[in-house]
Amino acid sequence: MNFSAISAVVVTYHPQDVNELLGNLALQCTEVIVVDNSEVPPEHLIDTCNKTHARLLSLGKNVGIAAAQNIGIDLALNHGAEAIILFDQDSVPGSSLVLELAHYLADDVAAVGPTPYDGDEPLVYTDHTWGPKRPRTRLDSTEPIDVSFLLASGCLIRADVLREVGFMPAEYFIDHVDLAWCMRARAYGYRLLAIPTVQLPHSLGDKGIKIKGRSKTIHVHSPIRNYYLTRNTIEVMRNPDLPLRWRIRYGYWITRFAAFTLLTSSDRGMRGELILRGVRDGLRRRMGKIH
Repeated sequence: MNFSAISAVVVTYHPQDVNELLGNLALQCTEVIVVDNSEVPPEHLIDTCNKTHARLLSLGKNVGIAAAQNIGIDLALNHGAEAIILFDQDSVPGSSLVLELAHYLADDVAAVGPTPYDGDEPLVYTDHTWGPKRPRTRLDSTEPIDVSFLLASGCLIRADVLREVGFMPAEYFIDHVDLAWCMRARAYGYRLLAIPTVQLPHSLGDKGIKIKGRSKTIHVHSPIRNYYLTRNTIEVMRNPDLPLRWRIRYGYWITRFAAFTLLTSSDRGMRGELILRGVRDGLRRRMGKIH
């Protein structure tokens, strides 16, 4: 499939320097749309958008990553985009990333993404009996990999698939947004591909810690993310797009996550309250921004 019009949608929230990110995308995409969730967009963001000819949409409040993505996606589609690549403010694409990914879009493929790396660990999730898992070591394959879901940053999605499958699940606000959308696309019969030869540095949390006897890094998020991860995991467990065993596994995962957080965090009191609040709102299906 040939794509002559590819738009980039970048979501920002109190961003630091995004000059390299927007500059690289401007050279590869037909249009770059920046959707800013900050109360007031910082001056350096305005200046960078002007310099790179990116279109800046200032929302004046934090509507969440999914809703912000949808605003950008809707504008890009109205401007004739044939495919849309999503980025967050912390990732910087290589000079040919978009073209390399577009090469792999096909009739049965909803979206393709790079292989994100957090240090030496590939953040690629493939199907297993009890849910998505990632490999223990760097990938040496040069062939595309069918994956369970793609991380949003760097994800290139066909426009016609977005029209058919729908936009991002805005009710999630943040966390598991990419998982829920990708599983919906798979339920429509589409494949998702990660490209090992196209790599992108990416961090899943604010910091990573290593535990003796465990090869993979454990990612630690800000306290408020404990709420969203807990609540949204409960919602994922209801999602019929996921196999039943996967939903059970996510229940086990969030229980282990909560226990680890409470045992290891110095601010466990605050985090515990947010986790309990996430459980309560998850059971009540109170979605969107925390109330």
